[in-house]
Amino acid sequence: METYLYQKTQQYFGQLAGGAESCGEAELKELGATHIKPGYLGFYFCADQRTMYNIVYKSRIFTRILAPLIAFDCHSDKYLYKTAQKIDWADFLTLTKTFAITANVAKSSIRNSQYAGQILKDAIADQFREKTGKRPDVDTRHPDLLLNLYIHQNKARISVDLGGGSLHKRGYRDESVEAPMQETLAAAIIRLSGWNGERPLHDPFCGSGTILCEALMKAGTIPAAYLRKKFGFLRLPDFDAAVWNQVKTAANSEIAADAPSNLISGSDINADALKAVRANRAALPNGQNIKVRRADFRDLEGFSNTVIVTNPPYGIRLGNTREVENLLKEFGDFLKQKCTGSTAYVYYGDKTLAKKLGLKPDWKHELRAGGLDGILCKYELY
Repeated sequence: METYLYQKTQQYFGQLAGGAESCGEAELKELGATHIKPGYLGFYFCADQRTMYNIVYKSRIFTRILAPLIAFDCHSDKYLYKTAQKIDWADFLTLTKTFAITANVAKSSIRNSQYAGQILKDAIADQFREKTGKRPDVDTRHPDLLLNLYIHQNKARISVDLGGGSLHKRGYRDESVEAPMQETLAAAIIRLSGWNGERPLHDPFCGSGTILCEALMKAGTIPAAYLRKKFGFLRLPDFDAAVWNQVKTAANSEIAADAPSNLISGSDINADALKAVRANRAALPNGQNIKVRRADFRDLEGFSNTVIVTNPPYGIRLGNTREVENLLKEFGDFLKQKCTGSTAYVYYGDKTLAKKLGLKPDWKHELRAGGLDGILCKYELY
């Protein structure tokens, strides 16, 4: 077995969405990472094996945690192929296990990300074929081993994706509505709100319940990857099952035995949305404590001493710009008139809509995820 880059340096890389940097850095510190340094759309950090497992299992903010195997200058597809073949892929794969590759190329001689990924795939398949006469299968949906190839300015890095896929896929979303919010974005919004379970939280445009489910996971100390079936670190040559079981058992023992049933609630005018929330909450410990009902926000009696966290419908979901603007104006009036003594955190998937609420925000924070270039605004409601 070779010694790989992550083993020599104990350094990993965490990817996250633009605007979530402060959340991600704080989370890494809480979970035990050291030597945290910013990189392109993420952070480099150091961690021992136990801490690395802990970060992958608990991170709510990061979309990927990568373990670099090798870094090298890469000016041609031939050199990429030749260098990739230097890795003994039998350290990570057998013929019965599947693999897949995500690739990202920028400002390099190799210009196409898909092509670069194909070169790496060929190098792995050819190595197995030369040694055994057969090759492992590719499975892009649920691979046992997911590799990440990153080439920037002709410098390449091949890494193992330790989550085995994007960490925003928590596993509780059985049902969804149109344009659902990404789980990592919802977690970043809740973190930026500072909500810690001391006050009730309500989402009046709850959709399929992503904000509500992320709030429950935070309040109930449920690890973000609690429902995850596969982890990429299981394929590492130095994977230690005993240490991983200790980390997982310790994290699961912190899950709250029960959570207050009046703490997290949501409402939505769409009956299908409520059906989706009920299906999704059922997957989580104490999920029944998320209370939801079908209601137009205009018909709600209002809220005092409550944290309102929401993502109102906008262009993608409503289509009509005038309709969106009218809805936001009415929602602003609702907050002013019926929510005195509360605090609202409103995320707009379209930044230009923030002015339509008719309230002056205490602060604004840009957040990007899932193709949205949005903004989170805080409103203290006096």
